[in-house]
Amino acid sequence: MEQPKSLDSRKTFSFVLAGLMLGIFISSMDQTVVSTAMGTIVSDLGGLNQFVWVTSAYLVTEMAGMPIFGKLSDMYGRKRFFIFGLCMFLFGSVLCGTATSMTQLSIYRALQGIGGGSLMPIAFAIVFDIVPLEQRGKLSGMFGAVFGLSSVLGPLLGAFITDHLNWHWIFYINIPLGVIAVVLIALFYQESRAHEKQAIDWAGAATLVLSTVSLMFAVELGGNTYGWTSSVIISLFASFAIFFILFLVAETKASEPIISFKMFHRRLYAVSNLVGIVYGIPFVVAIVMLPIYIQGVFGGTATSAGLMLLPMMVGVTAASVAGGILAQRMSYRAIMLLHGVILIIGLLLAGTMAANTSFSLVMIYMVIIGYGVGASFAVLGMAAIHGFKPTEFGSANATLAFLREFGITVGITIFGTIQSHILSSKLKDVFGSMGHGGFLNQLSNPRALLSPETRSHVPKEVLHQLADVLASSITATFLWTIIPAVLALLLIALMPGDKLASVKIPDRS
Repeated sequence: MEQPKSLDSRKTFSFVLAGLMLGIFISSMDQTVVSTAMGTIVSDLGGLNQFVWVTSAYLVTEMAGMPIFGKLSDMYGRKRFFIFGLCMFLFGSVLCGTATSMTQLSIYRALQGIGGGSLMPIAFAIVFDIVPLEQRGKLSGMFGAVFGLSSVLGPLLGAFITDHLNWHWIFYINIPLGVIAVVLIALFYQESRAHEKQAIDWAGAATLVLSTVSLMFAVELGGNTYGWTSSVIISLFASFAIFFILFLVAETKASEPIISFKMFHRRLYAVSNLVGIVYGIPFVVAIVMLPIYIQGVFGGTATSAGLMLLPMMVGVTAASVAGGILAQRMSYRAIMLLHGVILIIGLLLAGTMAANTSFSLVMIYMVIIGYGVGASFAVLGMAAIHGFKPTEFGSANATLAFLREFGITVGITIFGTIQSHILSSKLKDVFGSMGHGGFLNQLSNPRALLSPETRSHVPKEVLHQLADVLASSITATFLWTIIPAVLALLLIALMPGDKLASVKIPDRS
């Protein structure tokens, strides 16, 4: 399907793009929209010890589904699996809004995640199926911007809906948008390319799901619900290792593996995936830490904290669109090197923040970080499928999405632990001998400082000291994120000098 020239066909083309963008928007936003509403959900449903499952259930099913649906779309067609993913996501959203217990909500979130796992990789594959070469950069930039925007907008929208409606609507808001997306794709997307039906790699699919589920639960539960040396966490890591080894064995024997190791023989593809693992970590740390900084240091509300993410959104959008356009003229490596340096500068500046840093400076720093990260959402996606046949687009892009999500999930766990450790250590240093130790255990969780009730019971002079301690723990964490940013920069330097305009258009038959 080439980009149409008639007025009617241009409208059809626009409708398909709108449907794809809506699908990406609701699925990626749902990863973060729950975070700011979780306190309200817990107070309503109870189950404080179970809230981690609400996030984990979505992540594990989404991640496990990405490479599987990507491969299936290559084999049997994109349209049916994209619509299936949308319908499953909407079904899970309806159920989540009706949940009356944490257990129910966790199960329904898992159903949502199954649908979400098909949307992101297939949407990008469809774009490369239907868009001619000269338009791919610009449209990839637009799609990357939608992904980045939804990631930043999620916490803000979750806070606003929770404050002004109720938490059920963070799930119900998906329904009208998702229904529109289903209608647009069902009516206007016409697949013209024949698909070759092949044997499904059941062994690879099963072992991939089991290894992913084991690892994600180990990462999510370790250090929170269970200690890192507990038998539960050790067993989960052991389960991951066993099933991952079995997955590797299965993929070497399968005629059509879920993840083809032959793809990694291409240097551009292999390096792009490695960059994807580490590049998103500073971004998600900023998304998580900045609201805590605004609420805990400045005493803002959840909504005002979410609003402070808007400058980052501006940077993400500008960089993603610019990166997609520049890919026609510059190599993927050159674009990513430039933005990688900008990201490191932004993180260094964020590392200078203190309790008395002005809002305007914080906003500028977030714009720089957003601009440094934004180009990756478009450029890495183009680099990952560069030179592959259309029958491989789904699998190639799904593997990138899977590894990027994996890096973000593991990264936020690691850096959340670092921030918590720094905060606890600084609290003991400052208050250990001052007679205020009664509430130190409570405040070792940074979210305690976000509560107006907690803040109202803390003496003003102590509150100022607490704000200083919290600010320094968060800025120190920003400095630690320079490590994955520098690692990403070193990996980017290993990318070959390919650019979008140099791609050879494979036979679409």
